[in-house]
Amino acid sequence: MVAFASLIPFMAVVNYSVQIVFSMQNHAFVGWETFRDALTNEEFRSAFYRQVIYTAIVLGVEVPLGIGVALTMPRSGKAVGPVLVVLALPLLVPWNVVGLIWQIFSRGDIGLFGAFVNNWLHLDYNYSTGFFSAWFTVIIMSVWHWTSLVALLCYAGLCAIPGAFYQAARIDGASRWAVFRFIELPKLRGVLTIAILLRFVYSFKVYAEPLIVTGGGPGSTTTFMTEMLANTALGQFEYGKAAAYGLLYFLVILLISYIFYIVLTRVGTNEGGE
Repeated sequence: MVAFASLIPFMAVVNYSVQIVFSMQNHAFVGWETFRDALTNEEFRSAFYRQVIYTAIVLGVEVPLGIGVALTMPRSGKAVGPVLVVLALPLLVPWNVVGLIWQIFSRGDIGLFGAFVNNWLHLDYNYSTGFFSAWFTVIIMSVWHWTSLVALLCYAGLCAIPGAFYQAARIDGASRWAVFRFIELPKLRGVLTIAILLRFVYSFKVYAEPLIVTGGGPGSTTTFMTEMLANTALGQFEYGKAAAYGLLYFLVILLISYIFYIVLTRVGTNEGGE
């Protein structure tokens, strides 16, 4: 049903991608010219590079941090319920509300975080004018919002490990690092693959949070692919170019997601064989 509901809009995008749309009633067929222009367009390539860097940083921070949080969470007792509820709270906040929260929270004049950095740490922090400040804000905002997802998935994987493994490790005198390296980490491969796949897709399609906080600035330093596509289609009314950009963007996400799927399948097969 999802595939059927997506087919007609997808075919409309494919149709627009090979045309120049002057108006909704006036189109001109140009073939693959829009795709050639996309691959040589500096704006498209810059937005794509920024998207890749942003996703790599986010995954590099959130995945290890999520694993660390999951390892410290209680697995029995009365504290389990409250800890899970508190950890899940950031995931319940809508994306646009997250951007609004951090837009105010990070302001140097009225925001607690911005005022703390400027007045107590004596750093020049202003996400509206500073390149590093803007990137730090959008990254720390994503870490606050989505690390809980990785932590909850890893926590579920840890809870599924039989206690006999830990008993054998204690008998053998294994260190805490050895337990993590040879017991917990191998058993977490499946859920880690899912977590990385989900976070890759969400981070590679990020739109509302950085748009609300920085507006793509300063300049275009935080203008990612989704915002660039929206500006091309809705701001410049170049539907053909935006459709070509969107298809290339979709193919990149599909390719990397397929690679993750293959890895996940092989991990599941290996664990089943063990």
